[in-house]
Amino acid sequence: MTDINAYETAPEAQFGDYVALLKPRVMSLVVFTAFVGLFVAPIDVHPFIAFCSVLFIALGGGASGALNMWYDRDIDAVMNRTQSRPIPSGRVEGGEALGLGLVLSVISVMMLGLVANWFAAGFLAFTIFFYAVVYTVWLKRWTPQNIVIGGAAGAFPPMIGWACATGGISLESLLMFALVFFWTPPHFWALALFMKEDYHKAGVPMLTVTHGRPVARRHIFAYTLVLAPFALWLGLTSIGGPLYMAVAVVLNAAFIHGGWRVLRRSEDQAVADGYAVEKQVFKLSLYYLFLHFLALLVQSWMGGW
Repeated sequence: MTDINAYETAPEAQFGDYVALLKPRVMSLVVFTAFVGLFVAPIDVHPFIAFCSVLFIALGGGASGALNMWYDRDIDAVMNRTQSRPIPSGRVEGGEALGLGLVLSVISVMMLGLVANWFAAGFLAFTIFFYAVVYTVWLKRWTPQNIVIGGAAGAFPPMIGWACATGGISLESLLMFALVFFWTPPHFWALALFMKEDYHKAGVPMLTVTHGRPVARRHIFAYTLVLAPFALWLGLTSIGGPLYMAVAVVLNAAFIHGGWRVLRRSEDQAVADGYAVEKQVFKLSLYYLFLHFLALLVQSWMGGW
């Protein structure tokens, strides 16, 4: 009777729980950068092919998210911000997430190859492998440079979008990669400054845990300085222009200033105001990447202006 009651009271998986396995909020930015990479490419793509390409890139990104949640189900159960996810909350079985991730991986890669080209499909397959295996299985739990190296997984999508249109790689796509790659560390380390205890409890060697918050603050500022030249260089390529350059100058000045504010803060000041500045810089980092790629999109639509 006890087993029956436990079964009856167990939470049931809803459609939204399976959607949540795909990390739609995180992957939305990934999909957007892939779309921009495809749209700004110098070769016109039929709207139907473009739509399908972005759809299958999105499915591939979702597959990565499901595989990540399957493998990280142990640490997700420990961290406050991830305890409500479908697997640690008991609404979805780990095996279901693994199966969903593997099936979507195969479907997304095969369909992208058929719709666009096999170079882009191979690139997508490598990206899924990089995020699910290289980052999730190896880097995340092994080195404080997990975000730095693993950030490549989130930086590949605009290159995949570009490859869907052109079948290859160019300086423009490499610079879009660099924009996302060098943005990732200050973005996540800003989050880690006020979420350090979560990572500590889960045993994740985030830089704030292994080297302390003062070191993380110096790294955040340093990466904002490294990031800016790549963002501005992109404005000098064939997909840049005055509008993009104006947006890039403003955003990079703001991001560098934010990094400087974070650098100058003591832990006593941060604790006193609940890490207000750090949270502001984290929020700014979200707008930073979105607005850069939006500016590329609008610049391409406007042509040479």
